[in-house]
Amino acid sequence: MFAGQIPLTEKILRTILVYALVAVLFRLTGKRGLASMNTFDFIVLFLLSNVLQNAIIGNDTSLTGGAIGAVTLVAVNAGLNRLITISPAAARVFEGQPTTVVSDGHVITVALRRLGIRPSELDHAIRLQNGDDITEIGRGTLEPAGQLVLTLKPGEQNATKDDVAELASRLHRIEDLLSPPR
Repeated sequence: MFAGQIPLTEKILRTILVYALVAVLFRLTGKRGLASMNTFDFIVLFLLSNVLQNAIIGNDTSLTGGAIGAVTLVAVNAGLNRLITISPAAARVFEGQPTTVVSDGHVITVALRRLGIRPSELDHAIRLQNGDDITEIGRGTLEPAGQLVLTLKPGEQNATKDDVAELASRLHRIEDLLSPPR
């Protein structure tokens, strides 16, 4: 149960290499992260974990071997997350940059196709932003983590209570200036 069949360094190296392989695969296949996983993405993720299990632990089915693999995965992931946090260059390499998919009310069709975004997903994101139509969007980007972020054009944005109060204050000042002196 505790006797490992593979040397410790080999187990750690196998785990790091499999982690790197999966990270590269996900990076090459696009920016869509867990935030926008569909059923088929989940199936791939689920099966991928099973397919790569033996690449990480090999023939070692001991509790110790599994624990070493698990600790290595968590440590590599934590280290990479810290590196991305402190290094903008590492963040660009590992996470990528936002991709513009809508500019001034016009869809950038090439970007949508390349990223695998369906028109229905874009329409849904517009509705979540309280928009009615693509023409109301000033800029839309797909963030590296998979979120579709849309910004309404200034004329399409709702006024806040502070906006209304400021406008009322300006109107009162204008009225005071225009009214005849008493």
